[in-house]
Amino acid sequence: MRQLDGQLITVLGGGGFVGRYVVQRLLALGARVRIAEREPRKALFLKPLGGLGQTQFVAADVRDAASVARAVQGSDAVINLAGSFDDMQAVQAEGAGHVATAAHAAGVPTLVHISAIGADANSSSNYGQSKSVGENAVHLAFPDPAILRPSIIFGREDKFINRFAGLIRILPVVPVIAPNTKFQPVYVGDVADAVVAALDTSAAGRTFELGGPQVLSMGELQRWIARATGRQPLFVDVPDAVAAAFATGFGWAPGAPITRDQWLMLQHDNVVGADAAGLGDLGVTPTSLAAVADGWLVQYRRHGRFATLASR
Repeated sequence: MRQLDGQLITVLGGGGFVGRYVVQRLLALGARVRIAEREPRKALFLKPLGGLGQTQFVAADVRDAASVARAVQGSDAVINLAGSFDDMQAVQAEGAGHVATAAHAAGVPTLVHISAIGADANSSSNYGQSKSVGENAVHLAFPDPAILRPSIIFGREDKFINRFAGLIRILPVVPVIAPNTKFQPVYVGDVADAVVAALDTSAAGRTFELGGPQVLSMGELQRWIARATGRQPLFVDVPDAVAAAFATGFGWAPGAPITRDQWLMLQHDNVVGADAAGLGDLGVTPTSLAAVADGWLVQYRRHGRFATLASR
C-alpha cells in the first residue's frame, strides 16, 4: 500500500469496530488522522497508536450537516464508516448524503463510503433500503466516490460471531433461525486494508463487494463456532413461520434476539455477486475465519487457553 505521509484523512466513525482497524492502518502509513465521532472521548484509546500530533479528535454526527462540514475541512480524503441498526434512515441514508455533500463542498478529492451487501432500493428491510438510499445520495453529491459493500464482518470485537459463541457456550439446545441463509464472512482487518486501498485514484467511481474465502450457511457457521470452541450443543432449525412470528411479535422489545428488520434481511443470502469487483481487485488477499478466530474464541472454551492441556 502506498505511503500517506502527511495527508490529513478524516474518518467518520473512526472509533467503532471497523474504524479502529482503519485508523491503525492509516497511522502506520504516515497519515494524519482526524477521528470524527459523536462522543470523541470514546475514541481516545486510539491516540497512542500514532505519533505526537498525528491524531486529531473532533465531535461530529452525520445526522448534523453542520458538524460534518466542520469535520471535513482541509481533508485530503474522507472515509465514512458511520452505520446504525437503530436510526437507519437518518444515519445511513441522510447522513451519507451529508458527508458526501460536505466533502465535495470542501474540495476533498477522495471519498470512500462504506455500504453493505444487500443495499437495494427494493429490499424488504429498512436496513437494505437505507443503505441503497445512502449510496444514491453519495453518488449525487460527490463525483466518483469509492463504495465498499462488505458481507458480515468478523473480528475480535464483532457482535456477530461473538454473539453466537456466547449463546453456544450457555445453551444446551441452540435454535437456528434462517439456517440456510448464506454468508461470506469477511475479516475486519481485510476490510480495513480495502478501505485504505480504495483511497487510490484507481478505485474512484467503483463499487466493491467484500467477502471472505468461505461461503457458509447460518447453520454451518454456528456449527463451525461450536467445533472451534469445543462445544457440542443440540442445534434445532427454527421453522420460518415460527421465526417470522417471533420477530414480528417480540422483535420490538429491548434485548430481543432478532428484530423484524433483521428477519427480513435474513431472507436473502449475503454473498459477493458473481460479477462484482472484490478484495482481489483492491490487492487484498481474504483471510479465513479459521486463520484468526482462535485468538479470541478461546474465551468461550470450557478451560479457556488451557483447554488443550485440560483435554489431556
